[in-house]
Amino acid sequence: MAMTPQLQDAYNDQITLEFASSFAYLQMAAFFEDTNLPGFATWMRQQAEEERLHAMKFFEFVLDRGNQVELRSIPAPSSDFTSPLSVFEASLAHERKVTAAIHDLYGQATEGKDYESLPLLHWFINEQIEEESTVSELIEQIAMAGENGAALLLLDRELGTRAPGAE
Repeated sequence: MAMTPQLQDAYNDQITLEFASSFAYLQMAAFFEDTNLPGFATWMRQQAEEERLHAMKFFEFVLDRGNQVELRSIPAPSSDFTSPLSVFEASLAHERKVTAAIHDLYGQATEGKDYESLPLLHWFINEQIEEESTVSELIEQIAMAGENGAALLLLDRELGTRAPGAE
């Protein structure tokens, strides 16, 4: 069953936001490469790929429903980072923006009685809980490390072990 034009438009906005998320995480990975924290960079690259997969999940859903995907311009991500902590704080702010967008999409689907959307959006709501929780935990760990270079390098090593996910 096809979506309403308004819901299709909202899904296309979400696809754009998910691709923008991927782009933002790649920019964050570049910051960590530039500051010789390859483990953090690996973590961010994996996060970028996960966000790309999220965009594709929405992409396929729109097409499977007989609607049109309209790929839109993605603005350049911020590169104004001063520390690992500032990067993860920006990440959390971005994840909260994505969460709000998914909640809005859920609201539109519910209001429009587009019940086919609900299982997919439930999955994304749960995913966002995990995303925000993980980034919040990392912010706390980085804050605890403070100016202790050894602690930061230990965390860098741990984050470098992140394996590609199966989204």
